[in-house]
Amino acid sequence: QVQLVESGGGLVQPGGSLRLSCAASGLTSDSYAIGWFRQAPGKGREGVSCVSSSNGLTYYADSVKGRFAISIDKAKNTVYLQMNSLKPEDTAVYYCAAYQGDTDQAVCVILIPLDFDSWGQGTQVAVSS
Repeated sequence: QVQLVESGGGLVQPGGSLRLSCAASGLTSDSYAIGWFRQAPGKGREGVSCVSSSNGLTYYADSVKGRFAISIDKAKNTVYLQMNSLKPEDTAVYYCAAYQGDTDQAVCVILIPLDFDSWGQGTQVAVSS
């Protein structure tokens, strides 16, 4: 059973930075995708970024492109989301999610919650002065 544990959330001022971590255990496939999603109060879950294990493909939503960077440490089975130049509209609960299978690259590009099998508990990010 895949377990995902997020950490690194918190309160930060606009323009600040945070780094989220997603520690994964129980992955059984060499091909997998780890995605970051976020959900603000009263809104649906939005895909933010994704990385595929097979070739390191990364994907970013337009709203975070140029500000966020995703990376993977395969030795630690940990995915990081470096978030810079944070804005109040980035305030949300951030979740990481895992997909295992041969279509990890396509899953990353499409980045919808339905494609991901396992989810973490979420970590709160608040951007406010």
